[in-house]
Amino acid sequence: MTSVTAAKRPGPDGPHGGRSGRDGHGGQGGRPRRSWRPGSSGPPQGKAFGDGAAWFLVLPALIPILILSVGPLLYGIALAFTDAQSGRTRSTQWIGTLNFQDLLHDTLFWDSFRIGLVWAVGVTVPQFLLALGLALLLNQNLRLRWLARALAIVPWAMPEVVVGIMWRLVYNPDAGILNETIRDLGLGDGRDWLTGLATALPAVILVGIWAGMPQTTVALLAGLQNTPRELHEAAALDGAGAWRRFRTVTWPAIKPIALAISALNLIWNFNSFALVYVLTSGGPGGRTRLPMLFAYEEAFRYGQFGYAAAMGCVMVAVISVLLAVYLVGRLRGGEGR
Repeated sequence: MTSVTAAKRPGPDGPHGGRSGRDGHGGQGGRPRRSWRPGSSGPPQGKAFGDGAAWFLVLPALIPILILSVGPLLYGIALAFTDAQSGRTRSTQWIGTLNFQDLLHDTLFWDSFRIGLVWAVGVTVPQFLLALGLALLLNQNLRLRWLARALAIVPWAMPEVVVGIMWRLVYNPDAGILNETIRDLGLGDGRDWLTGLATALPAVILVGIWAGMPQTTVALLAGLQNTPRELHEAAALDGAGAWRRFRTVTWPAIKPIALAISALNLIWNFNSFALVYVLTSGGPGGRTRLPMLFAYEEAFRYGQFGYAAAMGCVMVAVISVLLAVYLVGRLRGGEGR
């Protein structure tokens, strides 16, 4: 009886030496099944196509960057080593580092470089401090907080050209709201803020602070809202005051965001062009001539394309150094954590 039952019951490999399927041969229709598991030999057949598809999807974003950013940058670097000038009939000659040697002795360029640094630092530092205070205020449970947040980002939504035209009207010496307010308060007759040698740069810096503060406020406010409230409550229970809570809880939480937005603002402000160009066009007497404005004048007013390209290379080098310092600081901070 046992032998008969054993004979009727197929073994693990089936009666034909393979695992039994629907037709008695292995699998369905006799075809062996393929399976792939992570760690087994050989990737799936669709992996190579997946990599190609990923590159195919990235190409629409890479092509404009290569054409509109990388290409002009490389062309500008090459142009800096030539004597390229405006005019169709003028031939361009390779002159090596002569443009950079002339830059070393160009006092006007280095004056504009100094003004650019004063402008960048003078805008970035007050901008960050005011934005931090505004972000701390908007993070509180205040009435109509939503309206205050919406109004705080209005300057950010306005184009720089519009901001420049608006502030030119504010600074207008005859009918500007600033001088009218000064006269109404009996503080004097006002002055021409954008053409005075002593007031032009501070007036432009004030506009730069106002125009760039919203994006810094939004970034810092996002960091504040991601800070756990339990940490503040625990510090308050320990008897920590407002300043101590800010120093031990708030600042460590938003420090990475603060460093990132400050570095980006410094680079952005150093490269500013449209706002200062609309307000003063670099005047009076070059007191607000930023490096970008100086290079623009050399290229499109005087036609010295090669010399202007050399200025651009110097500015790119300075920005690269700033980025390198920022990235090294970030990497060291990450290792410290």
